[in-house]
Amino acid sequence: MGKGQIVAVLQIGGEFSTDADGHMSYSGGEAHAMLVQSDWTFNAFKQEISSTLNNLKVDQYAFKYFLPKNDKTLISISNDKDLLRMVEFHAESETTYIYVMKKADNRSKSIVANSGTPTDAFAIVPTTQDGSKRQKVCASWKNVITGVGQVFEGSKDFRDALHKYAIAHRFHYRFIKNDSSRVTAECTGEDCPWRIHASRSSAKKEFMVKKISESHTCESETVKSHRLASQRWVASVIKEKLRDSPNYRPRDIANDLLREYGLCLNYSQAWRGKSIAQKELYSSHEEACSQLPWFCERIVETNPGSVATVVALEDSKFRFFVAFHASLHGFQHGCRPLLFLDTITAKPNKHWKLLAATSVDSEGDVFPVAFGVVDDETRENWHWFLEQLKSSFSTSRPITFISNGEHGLWDEVSSVFPDSHHGYCVESLIEEFKTQLDDAWTEELKDSMVEHLKKAIYSCTADEFNQYIELIKGESDKLAGWLLEIKPERWSDAFFEGSRYGQYSCNIFGTVSEWIPTRYELSVVQLVDTIRCKLMEMMYTRRESSNAWAEVLTPAANQKLQEEVSKAHTLNVLPADTDENGSNVFKVCDDSVNIVNIAPGECTCTCQRWCISGLPCMHAIAVFERTGHNPYDYCKSYFTTGFYRLTYSLSINPIPDVIVAPALVDPAQSPATYPCPVRTRRRVGRPKEKPADPRIAIKRAVRCSRCKGYGHNKATCKVPIST
Repeated sequence: MGKGQIVAVLQIGGEFSTDADGHMSYSGGEAHAMLVQSDWTFNAFKQEISSTLNNLKVDQYAFKYFLPKNDKTLISISNDKDLLRMVEFHAESETTYIYVMKKADNRSKSIVANSGTPTDAFAIVPTTQDGSKRQKVCASWKNVITGVGQVFEGSKDFRDALHKYAIAHRFHYRFIKNDSSRVTAECTGEDCPWRIHASRSSAKKEFMVKKISESHTCESETVKSHRLASQRWVASVIKEKLRDSPNYRPRDIANDLLREYGLCLNYSQAWRGKSIAQKELYSSHEEACSQLPWFCERIVETNPGSVATVVALEDSKFRFFVAFHASLHGFQHGCRPLLFLDTITAKPNKHWKLLAATSVDSEGDVFPVAFGVVDDETRENWHWFLEQLKSSFSTSRPITFISNGEHGLWDEVSSVFPDSHHGYCVESLIEEFKTQLDDAWTEELKDSMVEHLKKAIYSCTADEFNQYIELIKGESDKLAGWLLEIKPERWSDAFFEGSRYGQYSCNIFGTVSEWIPTRYELSVVQLVDTIRCKLMEMMYTRRESSNAWAEVLTPAANQKLQEEVSKAHTLNVLPADTDENGSNVFKVCDDSVNIVNIAPGECTCTCQRWCISGLPCMHAIAVFERTGHNPYDYCKSYFTTGFYRLTYSLSINPIPDVIVAPALVDPAQSPATYPCPVRTRRRVGRPKEKPADPRIAIKRAVRCSRCKGYGHNKATCKVPIST
């Protein structure tokens, strides 16, 4: 390809479609190709298209294209400079597509030329009552609420869906009940019976639609000033276009929303929506460049030994990592070498993701070790997070990781921690397995298959594992093959080489999500400091509670050991014939014969449960009762009260003045912690913006024309008149 030219694929006669996120795709029509030169004029460009497409009357078309990696916003080509920019933007692309739509009715039968193929949908609507034809990008929202039984993550997600549903079906609604546990809304149309009710299910886990009317009796409104077009909704719609076109004017915003959604907004509504979008686009990058470096310094200063770093990236993105010294010390000296990797959406800050590395203490409770704040869960962000995590550790002991393996984690963990083991999160595996069971399966059979899978996961020997896989295979060869394809050595105790010690999953999402306020949107600094405060409280509470423990093992571990003791009373113990020393190897008989070796450095049983769980199995305990050994001496130290206290031996210290850097805070009024954001009522009219140059706010000093003094004028001058 010559310098200053690109290949354009022209398509005509097709249609656009869009999905719920606004990604656009084009399908159908005919395809043609041509070269576009950077030194062409706009007229030459149109002439080439006309000749390529059999003398098409190009003056009736508007030419548009997508920017690289952006399939949501169409950019116009209307002059020579626009054409040159398009060639420069796609200089690295092998093929380019440009969308050119009919000027008369803005239909989707168009000529296309855009870098990269769009991947999502964009829908066309028929002629409206006023005779105009317009694109309706909200067409997919008509089915965002499907009916009774539909499940949402929470009340906020349901309200967001109801918002889109009302816009797509063009009706207004009002809330009858609206709180975190239940939402009831009805149509505001006169005598219209449409009504919807959603609330939490009996299990208190899911937010579910319980009742909904089938149809409206009111007529769809021709919306003039749509109350559903809130400022934040407008911001969410225009954000991507505003990123590519910073000079996107409020009047253009209003015109686009009228054309694409049929919503008539005034200038003030569009202006406020743009203001919110600008804040969401640029505030995070400004924070990364200003507050976060200062916050990292304060973390290390107030908590010596901690690791905190921030990296500002392009396109208003950043990466932030923090691991407090108390957490690192607790993990390395008190916790088993086990880390769970998971992602948490920081509601309501949905444009950030929390990457978390957590362990479990001797009681099996969540113990957060490190956090990262990134814009999205990607392979690159996980690699960076793991590198920071590795540099934070002062020991080189092998670590077992547990995750769902998504976003390249299977490769990234082994790349950054080559001596580690990596296992599948059992909860994620079971949920994926359930998705393989379609409606053709009865509920009873589904439960039976899931139970077989759980027993295969917890099987300690290959024979036991194969037994349950055969049961699954007896019902479905496909399911059994699917399980074997995802490598049993990553999830079954029979083959897993890492050290999970009976811990298969970690509810870090539920724990941290409860710590984050859902009513207010916090900055990254406030978000991380909220987590720090909760960690500080958690470590103090658990440290104090352990002071009353008198047993060698923690309560949870001691209970597990006692359960094995109760099973050991009926077992028959005999010295093994293969024992060279005649004192350390025994046969233990129940339904089968197991060989137990209690020699120093061995401590094994052929049932494998002792090695897998870290606590003696019932066969080993039966041997201890015969030989007079103390079972506590054969438990992994990770389950002892002493190690539990080591986990929480250090404290996380407070960090004063976490709102802004000290230079921006009045020392006399510095709060010890950040205050909750105050919700105030917005004043009528357009908000006043602060001037860019503070000098324009300084008033000119008044000077007296008689005495030439400052601060008064001739009328108020007190200087006596000389005669």
